Parts: sequence; structure tokens; C-alpha cells
Amino acid sequence: MMMSRGYTRLASSMFTMVSPRFFSTAATRGVLSNDMVKAPAVGLGVRCRSSMAAIGGGDKEQEKKQAVGGGGGSAKDDKEIVSYWGLDPTKVSKEDGSPWKWTCFRPWDTYRADLSIDLKKHHAPVTVLDKMAYWTVKSLRWPTDLFFQRRYGCRAMMLETVAAVPGMVGGMLLHCKSLRRFEHSGGWIKALLEEAENERMHLMTFMEVSDPRWYERALVFAVQGVFFNAYFLGYIISPKFAHRVVGYLEEEAIHSYTEFLKELDNGNIENVPAPPIAIDYWRLPPNSTLRDVVLAVRADEAHHRDVNHFASDIHYQGRQLKKAPAPLGYH
Repeated sequence: MMMSRGYTRLASSMFTMVSPRFFSTAATRGVLSNDMVKAPAVGLGVRCRSSMAAIGGGDKEQEKKQAVGGGGGSAKDDKEIVSYWGLDPTKVSKEDGSPWKWTCFRPWDTYRADLSIDLKKHHAPVTVLDKMAYWTVKSLRWPTDLFFQRRYGCRAMMLETVAAVPGMVGGMLLHCKSLRRFEHSGGWIKALLEEAENERMHLMTFMEVSDPRWYERALVFAVQGVFFNAYFLGYIISPKFAHRVVGYLEEEAIHSYTEFLKELDNGNIENVPAPPIAIDYWRLPPNSTLRDVVLAVRADEAHHRDVNHFASDIHYQGRQLKKAPAPLGYH
């Protein structure tokens, strides 16, 4: 009994010392009372109510908004994101006045693909680095053909998960270099990030027409993880080699999409209507089909081929990318 009263006094003295920092005055009085269990809960409640009153100024409407944002209300409430930061979503409309339904890109990000670009241009490997880049890409084509066979829809979707990596890695490294050296990049950071975003939009499009299998999704983790780190190291060691690799990868992409078009023309792949996201992104006619989408994507790949071969040529001439204006908006 004596030990119990001793522990009670010790606990009371400890709460007396701690309570001014963590609990309100009401909490301290509750701790010193006989009800030792309920006191901390009362103290926290008073503290929270006093804080909310100080922040909200007794604004009942604000408390109502917080209740809606935090609770599991109706389906309509689930779609609303309540924030007191004042960052309301911007309302964007199309040229005809209809609402814009995409959040992954905006009307000012859309464009019409340049289908007149030369698809047969090829950089003949001359130097040792060029030959290494060329045969590295050629060696990767064999397992890709073996795995996907003639399933070009799924092949395109899976390869776009890798194709969007080089632009992001290159842009990130140039960004860090610009910060370290206190210098401009000549627009190349934005150009490479535009390339990465364009490749990602290819993926968003093909997701609408192809459903990857579970092992293909697992393959993305493995291939992307290996390729990201390999390209990261390669770009640090030799940017001209890294850009040349991407240039040859884009040449192979052009070949793959040309084979895709042949399968569509031969009727081996159904020429389904173009997904709505593709119609808005490339400003395609409403009655466009999958074939029109593949034509636009192939043209994009040809532009990426030119940009990366051009970047590699700049390095081969002993210059830095910032010395040559970047081809911004070159799709």
C-alpha cells in the first residue's frame, strides 16, 4: 500500500513537470486528480480544441470542410479535394468550349505530328564508341523479338516504359550540372525532359489498346531498374556514347512501328478506333484509328532519333550541349 502511494506521488510529480510543455492547464489539473487514466485524453482534447480555435478563429464552415475532406462521405465527396492553401484546380476548355478532361497534359501540350519526317535516315557507325553503341542496341533486339514475337501492341507499350528513361536521366544530370557550375544549359534540360514526357504519353496511349500480362509487368521492374542505372553511369562516363545509344534505339523503334503498321494493313491486328487520349494529344480527327496513332508515334521516334544523334555529334566535335541551341518543341 505504501509502495502504491509512493508510485502515485512519483507519477503526479512527473506529470506536473511535463504537463506545461505537452498539455494545457486543464490537463495538468486532470492529472493531479484521482482519475489518472482519463486525464491525458482530456488534456489532449482541450489542447486540440484550443489549437483549432486559434487556427480557424471559430469558423464553423472551415470545420465543416475539414470533416468533408477527412471523412468517407458520398461518391461526390470522394472526388473533391478540400484544401485551405487556395490551390483550386484550374478549369481548362477546348477550343470549341467543351471541358478538358485530361490532367496528365493540357491543350497547350498538344500538337500535330510531323509525318513528313525522313524515316530512313541512319547514322553510320564510324568510331569505336559508335560501333559499341550500334552493336549494343542490335544485341538487345534479339531477346526483344524472341519475347514479344509479333504482339506489337504489347511490345510497344512495354518498350515505352524503357524509352522514357534516357530523356529523364539526361535532363536530370544536366540539371545538376547547371546547378553545380552556375551556368545555363542552352535549353537542353527542357528538350530532354520533353522527350521523356512524350515517350510517357506514348505509354499512356498504348495502355488503352493493350493489356499487359502479370509477368510483363514484372519484367518492367527488372528491365527499367537495370537500364536506368546502366544509362545513368553511361551518361556520366560518356554523354556522346549515351546519346548515340538512344539514337540507335530510336532507329530500332522506327523499324518496330513500321512492322506494326504492316500487321495492321494485313489485317493481323485489328485497326480499332484511336483512344480519346491520342485524339486530343496529337489533335487527330475524331474518326482516327489505331493506324493513325502508330503513324504519329513513329514520327515522334524519328524526331527523338535526330535530337540524340545531334547531341552526340555536338560532343564529338568537342563542344558542350549548351553551345548549340536545343531543339525545343521538336516533335
